[in-house]
Amino acid sequence: MADYKRIDDYIVSLIQNSTPAHTAWNLEKIRQGKENDWNYIDGCMLTALMKMCSLTGKSLYFDFVEQVADYFVQADGSIKTFNRDKHSLDDINEGRILFDLYDKTGKEKYRLAADNLYAALKEQPRTVEGNFWHKAIYPNQVWLDGIYMAQPFYALYEKHFGDGSCRDTLDQIRNVHDKMRSAENGLYYHGYDASRKAFWADPVTGCSKNFWLRALGWFSVALADLCEILDGSEREEIRPIFADLMASIKKYQDPESGLYYQVADQGGREGNYLETSGSAMMAYAMQKGARLGVLPEEFRSCGMKAFQGIMDKYLSFTESGLNLGGICLVAGLGPEDNRRRDGSFEYYISEPVVENDAKGSAPFILAYTEVMQQGAAQDE
Repeated sequence: MADYKRIDDYIVSLIQNSTPAHTAWNLEKIRQGKENDWNYIDGCMLTALMKMCSLTGKSLYFDFVEQVADYFVQADGSIKTFNRDKHSLDDINEGRILFDLYDKTGKEKYRLAADNLYAALKEQPRTVEGNFWHKAIYPNQVWLDGIYMAQPFYALYEKHFGDGSCRDTLDQIRNVHDKMRSAENGLYYHGYDASRKAFWADPVTGCSKNFWLRALGWFSVALADLCEILDGSEREEIRPIFADLMASIKKYQDPESGLYYQVADQGGREGNYLETSGSAMMAYAMQKGARLGVLPEEFRSCGMKAFQGIMDKYLSFTESGLNLGGICLVAGLGPEDNRRRDGSFEYYISEPVVENDAKGSAPFILAYTEVMQQGAAQDE
């Protein structure tokens, strides 16, 4: 029987061992010995903590999120360490917390900070098809990661403070479907270069070589979240893309553990491994899709199997607490002066595997919130 109470304790311990300048879950900053900046890794965890607050009513989750926001967001809405000139979609993600913070506190600086990030998005360079570049250092490139980093914030802003239309988001999702989806297996390539000039890009399709699990996970979570943010005809436009991807990735679920492989379609290949962060993202997206009624009911149990598989394989209880292992620390494509990141199978399996980084623990907590909403956690 799953010990869900220990998960609650683990989440609390992460908060207790964190400050806005030094969070316990940002292993990249910890390894570099640097103080935090405004970043997507913390953004993922803060989004998860806000969800825990909404489900449990416990103020400690909200209080920590607000503590971090107050540390970075200045009275005029400027964000400490945010560099608009980088044109990095990663730096938009943490802005998702601003809407709930503004609704709950009424502090104008959160509205102004959201305006600031929205204005940055409007200045983001675009491909010829109209999609945001992933970053200025990756010209003409669309990464699946970037859909999660930018589009839920973009849609939330339009719903809260814009005209309510998310046409631009829908068009960018459609372009990803048209340019990055494999007709053979229904999965999506990690990256796409509209110029076909990147060393990792296929000269004909512009796509990278492989199907990295966490990139697929970011895209899946973005689609699940957009199905909650959008309604009516906009939701119906997203639904078949989401449903098709979930049906496609489900074929690659490891039947024994319920997890998914680092390179999603090559489970039997030597060196490939069952990876936590992408598996947690699938667990979250599938359960949420079923709960929202945009996926068939079978995906609820499929997502739960992945969540339980993470607990069985990678969650370990020690005297000092709980560790979540099997997390790929980071992976990317290029830039030009980093040709090791070439999108090959060998590259993806070479990146470090770590414990307790928020790129794995935050999706795991989000998947846990879906378990909670099923009532499974409360029934234990």
